[in-house]
Amino acid sequence: MATILVVDDDDAFREGLAETLSDLGHRVVQAASGEAALEVLHDGQAADCIFLDFRLPCLDGLGVLERLRGDAALKVIPVVMLTAHATSDNTIGAMRLGAFEHLTKPVGRNDIAALLERIFSASQMPVATGPDEAPFAGEPDSDRPLLLGVSEAMRTVQKQLGRAAMTDATVLITGETGTGKEVAARVLHETSRRRDGPFVAVNCAAIPHDLLESELFGHGKGAFTGAATERTGRIAAADGGTLFLDEIGDMPPAMQAKLLRVLQEKSVTPLGTSRTVPVDVRVVAATHRDLDAMVSASEFRQDLLYRLNVIPLHLPPLRERIADILPLAEHFLAAATKPAHRVMHLSAEAQRRLVGHPWPGNVRELKNAIERVCSLAPGPAITGDDLSFLRGPSVPAEHALPADLADLPLAEAVERIERAMIVRALALANGNRADAARRLGISRQSLYTKMAGLGLN
Repeated sequence: MATILVVDDDDAFREGLAETLSDLGHRVVQAASGEAALEVLHDGQAADCIFLDFRLPCLDGLGVLERLRGDAALKVIPVVMLTAHATSDNTIGAMRLGAFEHLTKPVGRNDIAALLERIFSASQMPVATGPDEAPFAGEPDSDRPLLLGVSEAMRTVQKQLGRAAMTDATVLITGETGTGKEVAARVLHETSRRRDGPFVAVNCAAIPHDLLESELFGHGKGAFTGAATERTGRIAAADGGTLFLDEIGDMPPAMQAKLLRVLQEKSVTPLGTSRTVPVDVRVVAATHRDLDAMVSASEFRQDLLYRLNVIPLHLPPLRERIADILPLAEHFLAAATKPAHRVMHLSAEAQRRLVGHPWPGNVRELKNAIERVCSLAPGPAITGDDLSFLRGPSVPAEHALPADLADLPLAEAVERIERAMIVRALALANGNRADAARRLGISRQSLYTKMAGLGLN
């Protein structure tokens, strides 16, 4: 039996989670605010694990997590962050500050049991340290890169980014063209301790091979014909920050050997000079190529791959994370219409066409499609005909929405369906919530949370 502290200002959810944890054999202590939770812990109440809500009055979950990290006696307690609305910001921020896990409400009983088993069998916790690590901003900033996504695949990526931000290890980002590899690299930089340093991006495929060495390492005056002045290379320019090497698979073999030396020696020698310049950079590389296959074909150095692939990060294609298509489309739609002060929305047929398209160009293709249709659509409602240039498969008839839901915003349609299903299940169960939850295939805790959110008594 463990002592578990549950911190949440939603009484229904907190009590439901406490009941589930008690049923699993644990002792539960409850707190309705971040301040109350810290008071409980500072009063000597031992806790083996903390379930901590992200949005709390006054001191939010990340603020509580930061306070815990600053206390030598409390920072070892595993913390599970909870949120009703997961975003890349709060997911990355929680993992960066050392949370054990970040979950989206509601959470099922079996998932909680499996998570606790994983927590208590872990030998050590990924607690970040260092005085220079400020809490991650909880609200999105339009000037900051965002790695959007609500699917489980993207939640995994966001968690990996949060953990990687706690270190200076090299990162290798893989994925198809257009999946957002540079965005991921920028998010990693902005959430790391190097965020105040430069972010220098180099596309290895876009620079001629005979100029790449000078571009990366710089050169001295007279190093070659036309070198009238000395020039600082991109690696030295990234000193104190992050060097992003995009399309690393297109780097010529000779340059691969020289890059390997930079990673080993942490210094560069400008072309045409004999001086060594020390550099402090974090290298993040990206490619759409299969580097393992290239190593087998002697097209890429195996020792360099080992140096780059300390933390691997794979971005899944858009067709494998269908849940992200509409949120991304809404985001791009808002961005595209903002300069013209227009208000546009996606009709149900347009949404079906977007979800049905295979997106070979991934997120980049989706952004292009939304910008195109915003420029050409005649009215505020984007119809399926406006997206006729997308050649995706049609939606099967059995997937079509009822007429009274077809043109509603997605969130409102889901709310109406959930309300009807819950009312029906409660009626069939004669008001017995446990029986209704079984009929719906969800936990009692999930039912309580949904009923509270829908205002059902």
